[in-house]
Amino acid sequence: MEEQLEAYCTHLRSERQMSLHTLLAYRRDLDKVLAHCRQQQLTSWSALDPQQLRSFVARQHQQGQSSRSLARLLSAVRGLYLYLNREGLCQHDPAAGLSPPKGERRLPKTLDTDRTAQLLDGAVEDDFLARRDQAIMELFYSSGLRLSELAGLDLDQLDLDDGLVQVTGKGNKTRVLPVGSKARQALQAWLHLRALANPRDEAVFIGQHGKRLGQRSIQLRLKAAGERELGQNLHPHMLRHSFASHLLESSQDLRAVQELLGHADISTTQIYTHLDFQHLATVYDSAHPRARRKGKTDD
Repeated sequence: MEEQLEAYCTHLRSERQMSLHTLLAYRRDLDKVLAHCRQQQLTSWSALDPQQLRSFVARQHQQGQSSRSLARLLSAVRGLYLYLNREGLCQHDPAAGLSPPKGERRLPKTLDTDRTAQLLDGAVEDDFLARRDQAIMELFYSSGLRLSELAGLDLDQLDLDDGLVQVTGKGNKTRVLPVGSKARQALQAWLHLRALANPRDEAVFIGQHGKRLGQRSIQLRLKAAGERELGQNLHPHMLRHSFASHLLESSQDLRAVQELLGHADISTTQIYTHLDFQHLATVYDSAHPRARRKGKTDD
């Protein structure tokens, strides 16, 4: 079993060219399954049946494994058995039809409007890094871009005269988004300095050597800005989530928010209705004279 598992991992690395990070995660998951098989005195992968795998997954869930982690584990098992079946080493897949236990859907973290203003409305130094980072944060919050969309943005996708940006998102789908006035001002200030920096490609956001700014660099710059301005962690999706939450609070138009975010399924967007309810519940608790839902009752 160990030799077959090693052969599968070699296949993933050499033929599938799987990233090292993903490969290590798959190997850790499959090592857990292998240890379970040994505990059950199973001597071959073909001896593992769906009921045994289901019991193993249930036990992992009881021990605190998240639904997301267990979904990855099952994906790793399916990949292994696809390989084993193709190599003639097995004739079944114990993970077929199995789903991970449903966990609580965690609400995305957002900034409220005051914290967003605190982040974006401070004085900005007129230098390369400060202007670039300000433009990045304003565009994330103005248009709800994903990290990959912003990092991949080229100059010909940006129309500041009309206040529009065209991005290519998941599934290679293109959408056109509005760019707010604050973001336009920040971008204009940045593009003036960008032009003086000997840019080496058409990327909107470049580093000091003129090359496109990578996703990891953007994450680190936002993290530094969050710690400096807010005293907390800040990441690109927090600004995207804040964009969606604040827009839904004001407009109550779920379909419009879905289109702006580029969600294929409206159920993905509906999580923001929970955030909106939290906001409404907070207002209710603090303002209604007979609310007191979380306070002490009268004697």
